[in-house]
Amino acid sequence: MQDLKITLVQSGLAWEDPVTNIRNFDEKFRSFNNPTDLIILPEMFNTGFTMEAESNAEAMDGKSIQWMAEKAAEKHCVVCGSLIIADAGNYYNRFVWMRRDGSFDYYDKKHLFRMGDEHLHYSAGNKKLIVELKGWKVMPMVCYDLRFPVWSKNEYSDGKYAYDLLLYVANWPAVRSLAWTSLITARAIENISYAAGLNRIGKDGRGYEYSGNSMVAGPDGNTIMEIGSDKASVSTAKLKAENLIQSRAKLGVGKDWDAFNIQ
Repeated sequence: MQDLKITLVQSGLAWEDPVTNIRNFDEKFRSFNNPTDLIILPEMFNTGFTMEAESNAEAMDGKSIQWMAEKAAEKHCVVCGSLIIADAGNYYNRFVWMRRDGSFDYYDKKHLFRMGDEHLHYSAGNKKLIVELKGWKVMPMVCYDLRFPVWSKNEYSDGKYAYDLLLYVANWPAVRSLAWTSLITARAIENISYAAGLNRIGKDGRGYEYSGNSMVAGPDGNTIMEIGSDKASVSTAKLKAENLIQSRAKLGVGKDWDAFNIQ
């Protein structure tokens, strides 16, 4: 396991306008040249959090996925974020983990935001995803998943933890920003892992405002990086492997975790 550099792209999003959003992210990608291992984009990074699934969905070989592959190859790193995908007659809020060689994995958002009618327009996923990067095991989640600690629970078996970094991409409204930062910190502490949350800024087409407050918390709950409110930023945090190893050695609560079966 080596130290891991992750880059959070906190940005506004043009409403239901993939062309403008891709152009915007292209400009942001050109704005930094420092090496990184992972670039993180928001939830529904090419459209904003819209319930117009049919008119905004793409296939897995669509333009936005192709763009992610191009950027991953160009920046020699993983590029990730979620977008609306049409698959086998259903629509998903799908997180895509795109590698530099064009291979990818994906996670479909499990907890659909009922208060925004997401459950009426999208199908929920039912499988977690854990991917590896430079010896780190990363588990991605999407927005509302943050409120469900059992779903994001780490596991410990035979001296090993299931993941080392818990990653959330979101369109999390400003009115609930305290819950956002508090829960990211809580997930890091309770799972003895790093936790990173990338949120958008600005106002969407339905009038909801987003303040960003993207952040990274360490396994002890300390804030490694916080971008702050209403600020467009491309910011990189260095996750230290030794910090994680020492935290787990000093406080091995994983050995006493309860076992859960999710129905």
